[in-house]
Amino acid sequence: MIYLILASMVLVLIPLNKVLAVAVCPVCTVAAGAALGLSRYLGVDDTITGVWIGALMVSLVVLTIRWLDKKKIKFYFRKILVVLIYYLSLIIPLYKLDFVGIKNNTFCGIDKLIFGILAGTFGIWIGAFMHKELKKKNNDKVYFPFQPVVVAILPLIIFSVILYFATK
Repeated sequence: MIYLILASMVLVLIPLNKVLAVAVCPVCTVAAGAALGLSRYLGVDDTITGVWIGALMVSLVVLTIRWLDKKKIKFYFRKILVVLIYYLSLIIPLYKLDFVGIKNNTFCGIDKLIFGILAGTFGIWIGAFMHKELKKKNNDKVYFPFQPVVVAILPLIIFSVILYFATK
């Protein structure tokens, strides 16, 4: 099951670098775990927390790939490896710390946190694609200030609201 999830993430993220045109950080995993713990304490569902963690992972992947490009560091399967390293460095510790794999903590048959991470990964990709298309239609110019941020976050907010009501 986890292999299917990781393969889905890889397939979604490979074209992301083209849409959007640092090394692995264990602090990010700790921060995600702390945020998850705090969100659970505050009563936020794991699917919603996962949406934002998934978006964070995509951002880290894209920043890392850009950094590698800037430093002219090239190797086979670079993008796939970056995706796998980031997602595995997040999911494996969360699994070992019992944040993932909790019995009866599922949505649509998938662990709620994993489902949210997939939704966030897909959501940020949708936002990046929408931003690119909007710029293309406007002679490669943004329609309004902070368009990249607003358009990227909008699907995450929509997914969070949908998941809020779907998990109630």
